[in-house]
Amino acid sequence: MHLEVWHLGLLAAIGIVAGILNVVAGGGSLLTLPTMIFMGLPEAVANGTNRLAIFAQNISAVFGFQKQGFSNFKLSATLALAAIPGAVMGAYMGAVIRGTLFNRILALVMIAAIVWMFLEERFKKSKAPQRSSTPPPSLSRARAIGGHLGMVAIGFYGGFIQAGVGFLLIAVLNTMSLDLVRVNMHKVFIVASFTLIALIVFILHGKVWWIPGFCLAIGNSLGGWIGSQLAVARGEAFIRKILHIALAAMAIKLLFD
Repeated sequence: MHLEVWHLGLLAAIGIVAGILNVVAGGGSLLTLPTMIFMGLPEAVANGTNRLAIFAQNISAVFGFQKQGFSNFKLSATLALAAIPGAVMGAYMGAVIRGTLFNRILALVMIAAIVWMFLEERFKKSKAPQRSSTPPPSLSRARAIGGHLGMVAIGFYGGFIQAGVGFLLIAVLNTMSLDLVRVNMHKVFIVASFTLIALIVFILHGKVWWIPGFCLAIGNSLGGWIGSQLAVARGEAFIRKILHIALAAMAIKLLFD
């Protein structure tokens, strides 16, 4: 298929929004994946091409958090290593599953994300972000083990679809007694790590289209940097309200198109 110039510009613009959403909360791929599918990219190709942008976005966000004084690369690296084996298996499945089945799975993920965010917003206690000068909460051995085990399953899902994996990561990392800023700090490092592995699998299967991928990556990288700054300022509440509407519309479109 042939993509017009305005398609590429639209991908870059949507990439900015998706990058912010992915870093601040999650769910940016729930915008980029359907957009590429609606543009005519095969489902598996959209899934693979999206990984190029996700990788670039999270590398940008990692440096953004570090510049703000938030980094713990030792814990981030061990969590990422736990996620990588599942990511390899999930990416293989994502490269071979296509068509209506993929659309239905993606639509169900969107609906689940809406429900999860609604419940999370209802019961989440507001909490002021901690600055880099504030020591992080102590992490018990049991919580650390549980978090690393949870990464195995998240790696599989992230390798398979990616869309909405940020919400799952937030849920698991919250069980480790981490504040919201440090949750996002670890999240972007973990996603960058297993996305690189998944991207290699998709490339080997010929499921990455480079031109739209690079255009999307430019937008995602800029959005990732912006998102890392917003995350420190706790700016996700307004963004999630917008995301609710977009997710609902796209889930309906994928289910009934």
